[in-house]
Amino acid sequence: MTIRSILKAIVHPRTVTEELSSPSPDAAGTPGLAGSLQIRHVDAGSCNGCELEIASAFGPVYDSERFGVRLVASPRHADALLVTGPVTKNMVGPLTKSFDAMPEPRMVIALGDCAANCGVFRGGYGVEGSVDDVLPVDVRIAGCPPDPDTIIRALRGITGR
Repeated sequence: MTIRSILKAIVHPRTVTEELSSPSPDAAGTPGLAGSLQIRHVDAGSCNGCELEIASAFGPVYDSERFGVRLVASPRHADALLVTGPVTKNMVGPLTKSFDAMPEPRMVIALGDCAANCGVFRGGYGVEGSVDDVLPVDVRIAGCPPDPDTIIRALRGITGR
């Protein structure tokens, strides 16, 4: 790599984000949450496949923050709770505490097949059940694991952006 090519790359950086199609016309957003969405992610006992896809969705290639969706560290700052994996017996308490700490209006998003119906973990000795068995779920994102494009499309449907 020459000095000239390095300077050219500094002066004219290239775009690394992928273009996504516009959200469906019927996606008007959720009342009270339209425009932006602050998400608190809780891993309730997953295999970490969904977490890899979440990291990709919020990374530089897909860049979900350009659609007004951000991950936050505290449930007190969150509009939505993004739950992955089946809810294990040890995570029932922390999951409900996170949900109770969120201000109204709030919503719960079950990401992945394990969060929706326990997936391959159904019937496990340490599994309490799906997210539906513990909290009221508003949005389900199917897949094992769902790809970043599917995750962003679902989140754009909530914000209407």
